[in-house]
Amino acid sequence: MALRSLNTGLEVDEAIYKEKTKLVIIRFGLPEKINCKRMDKILEKITILIQDIAIVFTVDVEKVIDFNEIYELYEDCAIMFFFRNRHIMVDLGTGNNNKIDWVLQDKNELIDIIESVYRGVRKGKNLILSPVDFSKKYRF
Repeated sequence: MALRSLNTGLEVDEAIYKEKTKLVIIRFGLPEKINCKRMDKILEKITILIQDIAIVFTVDVEKVIDFNEIYELYEDCAIMFFFRNRHIMVDLGTGNNNKIDWVLQDKNELIDIIESVYRGVRKGKNLILSPVDFSKKYRF
């Protein structure tokens, strides 16, 4: 399933604001970079599997620059979570709770993170503890 691209800051704001029941996942990045292409392939594979709890969008940070500074989007690819117009932080054990800024190698790991985030936000939490500690898994 193809990922929907948001092409303006207004489209990003509306996607975050209007969705009231599902988790909004936005992949910010440079679509021509290899890491971003890899992450997009993983997101495409899981979109149908998570469609009941989440909706996935992509944003090209060179075309939509509105969020680059506020969210510190300096990587080739970063995934962020939003729920009911709130940015949701995820403790992945890396020290950066704002986003996933590396390519996950296993789609099941990403599904587990998404499910954990969804369960947490449904309980009213703004900081979610990841089911996997990535501090030793990937070198940052």
